[in-house]
Amino acid sequence: MENFNIIEERENPLFKRKEIKFSVDAEITPSHADARKIISEKFSTNEENIRIKNILGKFGSRTFTISINIYTSEQDKLNTEGKSKKDGVVIPEEPVQPEKPAEVSTEAPTEPESTPVSNASSPEPSKSEEPDNKPEESIEPKPEEKTE
Repeated sequence: MENFNIIEERENPLFKRKEIKFSVDAEITPSHADARKIISEKFSTNEENIRIKNILGKFGSRTFTISINIYTSEQDKLNTEGKSKKDGVVIPEEPVQPEKPAEVSTEAPTEPESTPVSNASSPEPSKSEEPDNKPEESIEPKPEEKTE
């Protein structure tokens, strides 16, 4: 990447970052890694503290406009921006611990307590056992058309 021109540079103390917009002349669209490398060298900061918002180019032009945010620390970046696949942030997953097998008791199983029987001839279904109450579709025959 050749000509590097800063278009706009703002300090945003609320989010603890610098918001920078710059233009670059290049033969092909610069990659996120190339843009991070240029910015980290120019502003002497770590590449982990840089968030590239977008890289824009106009059709037929070799000039690209890049918008970035430089945070004071990586933690400030993660708190404000969140995690992104584009940034190359790998989220370490906590290792899943295998479940312990249930202990088998040597005692004989006891009979479950009986539930009171209702007066109805059939037991009422519980809420978890309720069937879907869908209205039944009635199929009505079509009236025959009269031909004259």
